[in-house]
Amino acid sequence: MSIEAIWETLSVIDLQKMSDKYTDHTRIAGVYFSGTGNSRYAAECFCRELDKDSKVLSIEDHNVVSEIRQSDTLVFAYPVQYSTVPKILRDFITNNSELWTNKKVFIIATMGLFSGDGSGILGRLLHAFGAEVIGGLHLKMPDSIGDEKALKRPLDTNRELIRSAESKIKESVRLLKEGTPTREGLGPLYQMAGLFGQRLYFGHKTKEYSSKLKINSDKCVGCGLCVKLCPMNNISLAEGKAVPAAQCTMCYRCINKCPKQAITLLGKKVIEQSVIEKYV
Repeated sequence: MSIEAIWETLSVIDLQKMSDKYTDHTRIAGVYFSGTGNSRYAAECFCRELDKDSKVLSIEDHNVVSEIRQSDTLVFAYPVQYSTVPKILRDFITNNSELWTNKKVFIIATMGLFSGDGSGILGRLLHAFGAEVIGGLHLKMPDSIGDEKALKRPLDTNRELIRSAESKIKESVRLLKEGTPTREGLGPLYQMAGLFGQRLYFGHKTKEYSSKLKINSDKCVGCGLCVKLCPMNNISLAEGKAVPAAQCTMCYRCINKCPKQAITLLGKKVIEQSVIEKYV
């Protein structure tokens, strides 16, 4: 057998080992934060394609820390806000800093249009706590900022975005199994794009929780749905009306699911309510 044939055979064996390790030797967990379902859907699709036995949990799930401890590889998915990480997720990473040592992490960043280094900014935070970032993926998804006109698209266009994201996920998983994972959002050029594209001008908006959530008491019927949905326990009922506090993480979950469209944050009225169930 020639030297070339030997190397070709060894390369095939190595690639097979890279593929097998994600199903035979590695415990994988998907971890996400999601307001309207985009990032949850992305995490579920990616992990299902990578390892059908993997568990996918929200950072709000009381079992998530236990699952992270038992897993070797983590697939993170989250929505970028002004090319940075939502405060609730940043706090979760920091408050559980001991969890990330020696974890291999693949990061999925979902966005309405642009993030620059969406996967990279979360990756740098995790790396600071000892994680190894093995890849990144950026997915354009239906816009979830329900009270602004920008980035609103027809229903068919949003459904096509989801189909494109699904195809991109499958290709990314294939490359990861082959040992050449996608690295979107990672590296200095992506970092400059995120910094100068948005973060330099708007990054301060996510450094603290927001006190800007507004609830129209004339529209509110006191159903309590927003109280149950809020990941920050930032909304309460008082005299039959929903009342916001000052700990909003800007996930837009309540705004997109309020049956009376009584809640706003950045804009003055609800333009469109967007949840993943509309598009899949």
